[in-house]
Amino acid sequence: MLVAAGCGSGDDAADQGQTSTTSAVTEPGPLFGECGSLTDDEVANAFALGPFSSVTRNSVGCEWELFVGGPSVSFSWYRGSPIGRERAGSDLIGRPATDVEVGGNPGFLGSSQSLDGQTTLCEIGVQFGGDFIHWSVSYGNFPPAADACAVARSLAETSVDRAQQ
Repeated sequence: MLVAAGCGSGDDAADQGQTSTTSAVTEPGPLFGECGSLTDDEVANAFALGPFSSVTRNSVGCEWELFVGGPSVSFSWYRGSPIGRERAGSDLIGRPATDVEVGGNPGFLGSSQSLDGQTTLCEIGVQFGGDFIHWSVSYGNFPPAADACAVARSLAETSVDRAQQ
């Protein structure tokens, strides 16, 4: 006596509704030197509020501060991370992102203004395949010594120019 048993669905339509998620393979971007390939003096000169009292360096970036919690500049380099998530975060916290291009690479720019209309905070992200870099410039409650977006864009352009392909 032969007995066969099995489980299954005879409904092919139900099987078609199942999907699997896969990550898209992307090309890595260029290599960036420590702190986006900029020196502390170059960042201080662009920011124009004098020397930084604190500089923090770690595996993904750098932060320059006049004093802890005060005006600052930061650089981050994200490998294999979608820039769209960072852009969406900018939108969610009230800094609507606009499209930009730096060195032929797509990106976004988000900013906020003081009550008198001065740009006091600006962030710029630039995409390279599956990677992106991010510069953030914040004058906090200090009167900006320069337009925060002009500073952020200048820093991003220098990083892109110095990237190692």
